[in-house]
Amino acid sequence: MSISIIGAGNVGMALGSAFISRGESIVFGVPDPEKYRESVSALGDGASVVSTVQAIAASDVVILAVPYAALPAIAQSVPDWQGKILIDATNPLASGLSGLVLGTTTSGAEELAKLARGARVVKAFNTTGAENMADTRYPGGAPMMPVCGDDAQARQRVMALATLLGFDSVDLGPLVAARYLEPFAMTWIHLALKQGYGRKFAFGMLRRG
Repeated sequence: MSISIIGAGNVGMALGSAFISRGESIVFGVPDPEKYRESVSALGDGASVVSTVQAIAASDVVILAVPYAALPAIAQSVPDWQGKILIDATNPLASGLSGLVLGTTTSGAEELAKLARGARVVKAFNTTGAENMADTRYPGGAPMMPVCGDDAQARQRVMALATLLGFDSVDLGPLVAARYLEPFAMTWIHLALKQGYGRKFAFGMLRRG
């Protein structure tokens, strides 16, 4: 079964490259497939690029790796998602990375779930940079990837995908936990871009016993 990634920017290409290197087939969905034909072809035989509509139809797992503002149109472009797993890898970023445009009483993922009729929305791949999605190897251990969603089966499947990429998958339970994950993403962004740490770091979970 293929995985569809909507968007072929830094995050989408990083995830696609990582999945393909592990034997998965990836269908990229973009408004203008010809624009990305060469870069997607460079990822190997497991990669293809089609229109957004075609990519959504192609797979039962769809990753949204687009700007947050694009989510409503994508969610509502499908009358019934028919149980597809819709992975929200976005963050509702304010202009200039100054913060988030919503939070505390809702989240971008919860708002997406309201609009994507019939989809099983899971929040994942939003809390670290594209470089860490392309390469999860760190000498101190595996970076953690928190995952939340209301459908337990869908959540477990996404955790398995994160584990496949080399992440330490952490089950955060229902989708309401996205209210914590989106601000958590801002912690990585703040350190990387505002505090001068650069992009070559990741968060991990330490366990005692």
